[in-house]
Amino acid sequence: MKAVVVEATGGIEVLHCKDHEAKVQGSESSKASKEALIHNQYAGLNFIDTYHRSGLYPRNCPFILGQEGGGVILELHNGIDADNLGFKVGDRVVYGAFGSYAEYTSVPLEKLVPVPDDMDMKTAVACMTQGLTAHYLSSSVAAGIAKAGDWILVYGVGSGTGQWTSQMCKLRGYNVIGTTSKCKVNDINNAKTAFGCDELIVLDNVPGKSYADYTSVDITSNVMDITSGKGCKLIIDGIGKDTYEISLKCLAKRGLFVSFGNASGAVPAFPVLRLLPQSAYMTRPKLNDYVVTREELLERAKDVFTWVEEGKLNIVIDKVFDLEQVRDAHEYLENGGSKGKVLLKIGGSIGKV
Repeated sequence: MKAVVVEATGGIEVLHCKDHEAKVQGSESSKASKEALIHNQYAGLNFIDTYHRSGLYPRNCPFILGQEGGGVILELHNGIDADNLGFKVGDRVVYGAFGSYAEYTSVPLEKLVPVPDDMDMKTAVACMTQGLTAHYLSSSVAAGIAKAGDWILVYGVGSGTGQWTSQMCKLRGYNVIGTTSKCKVNDINNAKTAFGCDELIVLDNVPGKSYADYTSVDITSNVMDITSGKGCKLIIDGIGKDTYEISLKCLAKRGLFVSFGNASGAVPAFPVLRLLPQSAYMTRPKLNDYVVTREELLERAKDVFTWVEEGKLNIVIDKVFDLEQVRDAHEYLENGGSKGKVLLKIGGSIGKV
């Protein structure tokens, strides 16, 4: 089968799409019970893939990259007559599990999510990592701290998880301040509506790049003007190193700083006393801890799918690369050019592993 195998961590030069048969982490060759062999149609690109590739989040090499995909069940390793959680061969599914940059992936049944009949596979895959992350960020992390009517700040609303999160926060009644780069805004009023923002702070691009220059605008002053000097009760920050200082300055009394990503680099250690002036809270969550049970996974997925089908979320499939173009895809994502979800299209003949 074709797969993107990382033999050693590093830049995009370590990405190789090649014929692969050996047993490695996330490989299709595992025949454990209560797993299904998925013939992948699409894999989703996420910044966490670049962290695994670079070694920021260590994994044992070699490994097949990716942790989000969708396709058709080709085999049920537990046998077709066993308890397979209602799944059968031929079902369309999406999942979050290692090894999705491949024609075939063996996935635990408990991680599979059925695709709604009327939803195409590209949209369904897009709903997984970013949609589910946005769901827990908007609904669970700040429970009891921020409430409907409070001002909140979401970075990077022009693409990726930020784009999903700002819209879901708006659905939940928050007053949303978003940030984005100029290259992702044609008309600011249309952008506010599309991104689910009450206020939008538009930043210059880093010279020669498509991502935002967070020094180009005084975000703190803008936030304080918008909130009448009170700051934000909830700050959702997937940018990391370039924005954490801004986030700490924009917090309201007893506000929550949620640092969930490292798009600009990891947040360095800082003294806990930095939280003292506002009696603030901070958390560094991850998706897996908010889909601990199958019931929680399906509940969140159902909400996301329903909102998409009802037109309450504006979903943008920005660009689809072939699996063989994986280096171009990673470069595109890391350069900040995306305006929505980036996918890898996966070919291959069903039945050939």
